[in-house]
Amino acid sequence: MRILGINALFHDPAAALVIDGRTVAAAEEERFSRRKHGKRPVPFSAWELPEKAAAWCLKRAGLRPQDLDAVAYSFDPQLARPAEEMGLDDPWDHLRLTYAREAPGFLKTALPGLDPGLVRFVPHHMAHAASGAFAAPGAGDCSVLVLDGRGERASHLAARRVHDRLESLYSQELPHSLGLVYEELTDHLGFLRSSDEFKVMALASHGRPRMLPELRRYVYPTGDGGFHATGVPWAELCPRRRPDEAWTQDHADIAASAQAVLEETLLDLVRWLHGQTHDRVLTLAGGVALNCVANSRIAREGPFDRVWVQPAAGDAGTALGGALLLAAGGGDEPEPMHGADLGRDWSDAELGAWLKTAAVPFDRPADIAATVAGALADNQIVAWFQGRSEYGPRALGHRSLLAHPGHAGNLERLNDVKGREQFRPVAPMVLQERAAEIFDGVLPSPYMLFVHEVAPQWRERIPAVVHVDGTARIQTVDRQAEPLVARMLGEFERLTGLPVVVNTSLNTAGRPMVDDPRDALECFGSSPVDLLAIGPYAVRRGDFFRSDDTDDAAR
Repeated sequence: MRILGINALFHDPAAALVIDGRTVAAAEEERFSRRKHGKRPVPFSAWELPEKAAAWCLKRAGLRPQDLDAVAYSFDPQLARPAEEMGLDDPWDHLRLTYAREAPGFLKTALPGLDPGLVRFVPHHMAHAASGAFAAPGAGDCSVLVLDGRGERASHLAARRVHDRLESLYSQELPHSLGLVYEELTDHLGFLRSSDEFKVMALASHGRPRMLPELRRYVYPTGDGGFHATGVPWAELCPRRRPDEAWTQDHADIAASAQAVLEETLLDLVRWLHGQTHDRVLTLAGGVALNCVANSRIAREGPFDRVWVQPAAGDAGTALGGALLLAAGGGDEPEPMHGADLGRDWSDAELGAWLKTAAVPFDRPADIAATVAGALADNQIVAWFQGRSEYGPRALGHRSLLAHPGHAGNLERLNDVKGREQFRPVAPMVLQERAAEIFDGVLPSPYMLFVHEVAPQWRERIPAVVHVDGTARIQTVDRQAEPLVARMLGEFERLTGLPVVVNTSLNTAGRPMVDDPRDALECFGSSPVDLLAIGPYAVRRGDFFRSDDTDDAAR
């Protein structure tokens, strides 16, 4: 079966294509439109579809809309209730539901030739669950836990995969929502809600959970697989922070307290779920599953032998999950994900043509991996643009900014390059076989979805990637899956003695991750980055801005 998955209603619109159970392509609309998260999660934007991402997915497979067997839309309006009945303050939610009901018609317009009768409404949290349970390599029958802001009428699903089916075990009804509570705090701390929750997680490391007893009055597990999470009086606990205001210790402490109560509640849910299923493997999805600190505690203290997190755990992942769920229901065996590199790529010849059109000086070194390693060893910052772009919010060695981890100042330097808050950490990438001697935690960790304790003897050697609490959110690199990245890491270690490189996303604050060559050149041209490694080609900043080359390009 040829199934196109669509996520559109709330935020992070995305499309994914599954053919005969295999994921062929998946991409987020933000990478095409250059609007962070694709759109804001308000009812008035609910009609907006991932038109460009969907068209690209079809083009990648050489298909037309009329060639599809089904389209999975990851929200079922028939399951929803009016917002006021669910205890939500969202007076325009009825508009969102109207747009959802009309999605088949909107999709027909966006994809000319599509039969709107092929559109299937997939329950939002079942799509999340399928993105975990069906995509996890080697999971087999497994447990799955989904937590986010909201779906049709719930904010959580505990379920189990049994062969090609998902069995629901418990669903937490709104208004109780761990995701919405965390979003409220994000807003209270002066960040953009439903966007900047990861900043709260980073800020929490700078605080103490001294407000935890008070928060437990409003957020706590109920012991039956569900939880209470609503009504937190944030203003009584901590002064509101304006976006342009410096954060205080109170702000860090309330972030730490919220992080702690989230982790406590999640551990209770995980233990309850294991008591129902006794499975060995737990898969996680939903926006809350992007909280890598909580994930690590679940893996460390929870009862499951293995925890796997969908790399596109947010709403973008429901496009893939919805398609996999319909594929399984139609008799196809879902094939696990082999990586998050499911987006666009360009041939060497196409990249060369882009560079010539841009009239920038470039060369083709014998080995781009060795060239990059040498630049990093000289403490240069490198923009790394290789292969297919990543699906999900993490840069995983395809659209990355790289730097030397041995210089503590590179943390501040990179945050300045990206225009980010200085309390935010950057991540290390490391060869999979070297990770255990440096980092203690879930291994392998290819998607940066867990945090690891940095061994004391390494903290002074790689200070740029060590967070204030002594941890790092690592990416392990498999030589067979990522031979070019592995070769770069090996050469960097030969030059410096360090098997670790700083890896953060190739973008600047408030903008989506770089996706196509034009994005890469724009980011390189506007940021103090020393080298752009784009496919086999090297563009050097000194050459890029040399006056005689600029004059030659103009002529």
